[in-house]
Amino acid sequence: MMYEGKSLSVNMTDDGIAELVFDAQGSVNKFDKQTVAELAEATATIVGSDGVKGVLVRSAKSTFIVGADITEFTELFAMPDGEVLAWVAKTSQVFNHFEDIPVPTIVAINGFALGGGCEMALAADLRVADTTARIGLPEVKLGLMPGFGGTVRLPRLIGSDNALEWMTTGRDRDAQKALNEGAIDAVVSPDKLHQSARKMLLSAINGELDWQGRREQKMAPLKLNTNEAMMSFSTAAAMVAAQAGKHYPAPHKMVETVQKAAASARDGALKLENEGFVILAKTDACQAQVGIFLADQLVKGKGKKLAKAATKAVNQHAVLGAGIMGGGIAYQGAVKGVHTVMKDIAQPALDLGLSEASKILSKGMARGKVDAKKMASTLNNIVPTLDMNAIKDADLVIEAVVENPKVKASVLKETEQTVAKDAIICSNTSTISINSLAQSLEHPERFCGMHFFNPVHKMPLVEIIRGEKTSESTIASVVAATLKMGKAPIVVNDCPGFLVNRVLFPYFAGFSKLLLDGADFTAVDKVMEKVFGWPMGPAYLLDVVGMDTADHAAGVMSDGIPERMQKIENDPVTLLYSNQRLGQKNGKGFYNYWVDKRGKPSKTPADEAYDLFKGHVAASKDFSKEEVIARVMIPMANEAIRCLEEGIVASAAEADMALLYGLGFPPFRGGIFRYIESMGLENFVKLADQYAQLGPIYQISDGVREMAASGKSYFA
Repeated sequence: MMYEGKSLSVNMTDDGIAELVFDAQGSVNKFDKQTVAELAEATATIVGSDGVKGVLVRSAKSTFIVGADITEFTELFAMPDGEVLAWVAKTSQVFNHFEDIPVPTIVAINGFALGGGCEMALAADLRVADTTARIGLPEVKLGLMPGFGGTVRLPRLIGSDNALEWMTTGRDRDAQKALNEGAIDAVVSPDKLHQSARKMLLSAINGELDWQGRREQKMAPLKLNTNEAMMSFSTAAAMVAAQAGKHYPAPHKMVETVQKAAASARDGALKLENEGFVILAKTDACQAQVGIFLADQLVKGKGKKLAKAATKAVNQHAVLGAGIMGGGIAYQGAVKGVHTVMKDIAQPALDLGLSEASKILSKGMARGKVDAKKMASTLNNIVPTLDMNAIKDADLVIEAVVENPKVKASVLKETEQTVAKDAIICSNTSTISINSLAQSLEHPERFCGMHFFNPVHKMPLVEIIRGEKTSESTIASVVAATLKMGKAPIVVNDCPGFLVNRVLFPYFAGFSKLLLDGADFTAVDKVMEKVFGWPMGPAYLLDVVGMDTADHAAGVMSDGIPERMQKIENDPVTLLYSNQRLGQKNGKGFYNYWVDKRGKPSKTPADEAYDLFKGHVAASKDFSKEEVIARVMIPMANEAIRCLEEGIVASAAEADMALLYGLGFPPFRGGIFRYIESMGLENFVKLADQYAQLGPIYQISDGVREMAASGKSYFA
């Protein structure tokens, strides 16, 4: 053994090949500080050893290297700029030293080679991958750019256009596509990977492959003339501006860095990359996106742990209540291979539910993501019925009937009398108390809430609502079933609106108060979409939700939390609902909706809405974008804080992911708690206090005031 560390080792074969093998102690290989240090030591050992004719790098695991250790980033990026720059420059030099080994090098790629794993491969002279390989530079998804030479080596291998498409989108490639684009040199079957890598390396050692020329290509400036460079980088900049917009600085910085480094050799180009990396590491967007990654890992980890504890196997679903929502829920189980009975009391509703599933599948076929076999198997997994007895063998029943407590209680009671004693019963309700609904059941321990979001097939979140009497085994089984359906479960405790709707309705209330004070709803939507980054402003979102649903839910919230959420007098939402302007449901709400000549859905601000508001709202007034954001976001932030303080949600990270998954909270802001912390708790308290006179939803809790005073964090 030439070198042996905790994450990698080097062994010399009889024919002079030094095999550098990554095999970390955990389940995957990643570039944490220890692994980087060991790579430096192993490289020095190889260079200092006699008889080494070539170097082969491979993984002893089922995947190559998944990237850097992102759990180290939070502490690392909090250091001063100079220290972050010193770290990334030092790490880059480790890759340079490997690239400079005075004999040919090859990397054998199996499974994922992402981020730092891809950069490790790029530092070698040759690359061979097996058919399982996925190769890419996804740093943009963390608000970053490659920092270990990716922006330098990849453009010089495959051209700046292709390289920038790789890096600015963060999409990985399969082995064949990577080969076609020139990022690797061969693709082989998994059983031939090691043998083929050795054979290619021996060809280089014997002078049959020009490995020196390949290495020189990566060291030299980009081969672009002035016109080519201008076209390449202006096109890339325009594409990034159109797709990423202004809120995500990372892809813009990548284009700028590759362009500036085009005329430089490796060391000059790498210096620009290191500097760009540090600039991005210090942005709010990077901190938010790294926070999302870590929060997502936490949510997935808790979900998997709960699912492992499940004692009840769920092999058959029943969905009660068809229509669009019920059809979406039935589809979601069926598409994952779960036999699903869809029951309703009316044939037209069943037809609508099946139509919803067919429509989703047809769109998938049109995009080439679903084949005829998948469509047939999914539809065959859905059994529509009018007969209640058809659900008797279901392991999990999801009630999705009309949002009426009396109707739901009646259906739940009948369900309990029909299914087996160990069947789990859930209610897909967005506002009705789970504890209240549980009173209709003899065995409330096997009952909980299972709140899906519309459209079901697109929205990742399912809120699992624990009632006072819900057993932990029920929660574990429902979490396992949710994961099997391909959704992200977040467990919350029962309260009016649960988590997502409880924090959403103060946001809507802040919006209504703003309109009553003279704001134009189109101006508010523009600020919240273009400046804050929501996919829809509050008026547009209310039109999508439906004024009938919003008005009903506002009533539930008012009854449940009267001290803060009393219904607003002359609420514009209620005015629209009372005048049958329901939003997209009937084509008229804050906006009027229609389909243009090209078949594209369109909307325009409704004069009828403005006319309705006259006499109920103050004279038209312009509000600054800062005030618009403050007046709608402070109520949401305050209620999220109260949910955490009351134990409705277990952690700030889970609250952030719930709003990201369930509402489309702007990812570059990281979630509601990350947003609060990005401005600083002390600053948030000062801002909220400026608007405290507007009512209870603007008044902060004692808990957040104490946290701000003591300098604490929700992510400590």
